[in-house]
Amino acid sequence: MSRHATPYHHGALREALIEATEALLAERGPDGFSLREVARRAGVSPAAPAHHFGDAAGLLTAVATIGFAGLTEALERGDARGGGDPRAALREQGLEYVRFALRHPGRFRLMFRSQQLHDEPALLAQADAAFEVLARGVRRLWGVPDAAAMRPQHWQAVLGLWSLVHGTAHLAIAGKFDMFRDGVPPDVFVAATLAPVLEATLDGLVARAAAPPDGALSPRSGPACPDRPAPAARSKARRR
Repeated sequence: MSRHATPYHHGALREALIEATEALLAERGPDGFSLREVARRAGVSPAAPAHHFGDAAGLLTAVATIGFAGLTEALERGDARGGGDPRAALREQGLEYVRFALRHPGRFRLMFRSQQLHDEPALLAQADAAFEVLARGVRRLWGVPDAAAMRPQHWQAVLGLWSLVHGTAHLAIAGKFDMFRDGVPPDVFVAATLAPVLEATLDGLVARAAAPPDGALSPRSGPACPDRPAPAARSKARRR
């Protein structure tokens, strides 16, 4: 057994394979994933992962599902840290989103690689749950009772905030901020730089949502501008 392998004990195969997959993803990313290498690191036969998960996509889907569950927990933590201030809650959600990516870079990259995953109900449900934390925060900011009452400007806010933190997360885990950090830990640097950008973005979005609708995201304007995407469509979008 190599120095990378983890001892496999009867009854813990699933956990051993998931742990080995996480380690491999952190080192090589989704493109470097190998079912045979995962089996080697877990200390099991090459056929063991396929026997338990069906195929490589089955194992990766299990890891991605765990990832979305963890992301939901992180977003809920940020939301709670905002207390009764909806704007602070959205800001803290955004910071937690990027912190999650920094803690789990391999897992985070995988979660949005839909071509490597199965569309399993558990995965779609967990992806929807993470999205709903953000959408709920936007509704609370503008006093919107439910998704059916959201205007185009509210959905623009959801998409704009998600795009901002998702892009920041990918840049951070790719090391693109390293030249600017000057020795400051990545999570500290991101918090210091992202928080004021989120505040300014929220200022603009609040002003935009208060303006009369311009039809940019009209609920009746067709498939490209839905009132609220179907759950499966939202999940697929979140995993691209």
